[in-house]
Amino acid sequence: MKRQVCIWVAGMVLCVAPLGSVVRGEGFLRAQGDRIVDGRGREVLLRGMGLGGWMLQEGYMLRLKGENPQHRIRSRIVELLGPEATERFYTLWRDRHMTEADVETLARAGFNSIRLPMHFNLFTLPVEEEPDPDGQTWLPTGFEMIDRLLSWCRPRKIYVILDLHAAPGGQGHDVNICDRDTNKPSLWECARNRAKTVALWRKLAERYANEPWIGGYDLINEPNWSFEGRERHGREDQTNAPLWALYREITRAIREVDRNHMIILGGNGWGNNYRGFPGPWDDNLVLSFHKYWNPNTEEAIAPYLELRRRYGVPIWLGESGENSNDWFRECVALVERHRIGWAWWPHKKVESRSCVYTVEPPAEYRELLAYWHGQGPRPTREVAVRALFGLVENLRAERCRYNEDVVRALIPEPGPR
Repeated sequence: MKRQVCIWVAGMVLCVAPLGSVVRGEGFLRAQGDRIVDGRGREVLLRGMGLGGWMLQEGYMLRLKGENPQHRIRSRIVELLGPEATERFYTLWRDRHMTEADVETLARAGFNSIRLPMHFNLFTLPVEEEPDPDGQTWLPTGFEMIDRLLSWCRPRKIYVILDLHAAPGGQGHDVNICDRDTNKPSLWECARNRAKTVALWRKLAERYANEPWIGGYDLINEPNWSFEGRERHGREDQTNAPLWALYREITRAIREVDRNHMIILGGNGWGNNYRGFPGPWDDNLVLSFHKYWNPNTEEAIAPYLELRRRYGVPIWLGESGENSNDWFRECVALVERHRIGWAWWPHKKVESRSCVYTVEPPAEYRELLAYWHGQGPRPTREVAVRALFGLVENLRAERCRYNEDVVRALIPEPGPR
């Protein structure tokens, strides 16, 4: 039997278990000192998977090249199928992409958390479609998807971390990750978009305030916007004042209805620029960073370790992946050595072996891609139907290729269930 160790952190006793011995928690997660603990005060090392592609399509996951935010993908499908068939395609996409079988696979593999990338338009109307400019219209689809995911995660002791991946208006110049329409005002250019973002988080917090298997609220995924006229993605901004101000406003709205859940922040410049951070304004904050295509060295994570040391708050690797198994193994070993939890990206992609499940497209899908890339003729409607509805059927876990080598690079042995 492994024994707990009690240490002093910021004037309080924190009981932690040896690394790796507590991987499935019970009760609400919260920040305690610079660690994440469960409802019994036990440290929880988050080992998570990001569900990229389910609520929000990114073109590269479908093997599309270049700029392909979801609204453009959808318009291309409408061109080939018409609006009614396109709506049916997206309904089936949401039904097939993530099922109880997927959650069972993750649980058996040893994952204890899921990061859910959300598109705001499954929860509320865009500001330009609101009948009342000062009101919010709520849509059932997104909430029902969360509820369904929770029903699968709850019995398997898997936490669901809500991640606003596509904020109203779009939070950056990387349009693919946030489905931004550059013909409309961004999140940062429109006060109504920011008000809708705040209202959405308040609505989510109100609905899930008493749900312990919601692990936390990841407020805005990878903001990448220069507020100071520097590098356009915000990597060189020095104060990031509008970002911190919006985070504070969202926090106040959440705390009006929910005192239970962790609030997770990400810096500018795709999540990693924390210059100007004023320090914690809430006693249950976690700072997130993202890590792609850089060395797995102490130097690579030193800025985030310093944030943890300086402010005495937990840090979390909220997104990483898209590399080789050797890189995966080294990255996980590095962050876990420093008691940092993580969420990998993504769970499922078309014709990729760097994820848990590889989706094999039907033969007709290649004709579709050739047309969309300007390398082939327009397919007939019949071919487009077989390509797209065949693809959506192949999203089912039982039709995908399971990449155990990827899973074991992340978690060599499954944790206790």
